[in-house]
Amino acid sequence: MLLQILSHTPRWVFVLLAVLFWFGAKQLLASSVSLARITVMPVAMAALSMSGVLSAFGDSPMALAGWAAAAVALAALVLQRSLPAGTRYDADARRFHLQGSAVPLVLMMAIFFTKYTVGVLLAMHPELAHNHNLALGLGTLYGAFSGIFAGRAIRLWKLAIRHDRALAGEQAA
Repeated sequence: MLLQILSHTPRWVFVLLAVLFWFGAKQLLASSVSLARITVMPVAMAALSMSGVLSAFGDSPMALAGWAAAAVALAALVLQRSLPAGTRYDADARRFHLQGSAVPLVLMMAIFFTKYTVGVLLAMHPELAHNHNLALGLGTLYGAFSGIFAGRAIRLWKLAIRHDRALAGEQAA
């Protein structure tokens, strides 16, 4: 059955998996990252997770409420944590120096495999698209992934804002 599922999977899905894996694996290594890239990744992953909700459950209020509540809750939770040791912001270059982390790779793979699994499940059992409990649960899961990505990005933006304010204060003095 697994081989039949894989053989009916469009090729672009495997390309997307490879691209996501490549982007996530790159983040295992220490790097220097621009403000734009810090913003683009969570936006792209939120869009992918939201597309998972919409493609599976349409505009189900349960799924959308679960997504939104989990996204806000997890973002707030991540914001309570301090930045990893070694995280620095270079205000002149407007770049972050980050230690490597497996978190982005794990989140990207989790979103991908959740979306893939739900797609297969709904292809085999289309009636599940109308199951409110499943919609709420999966919407919440997708929202949690998005909230973690957003919280990580917001922490970095807050670091940049603090540095910019400190630099502006020094220049004013």
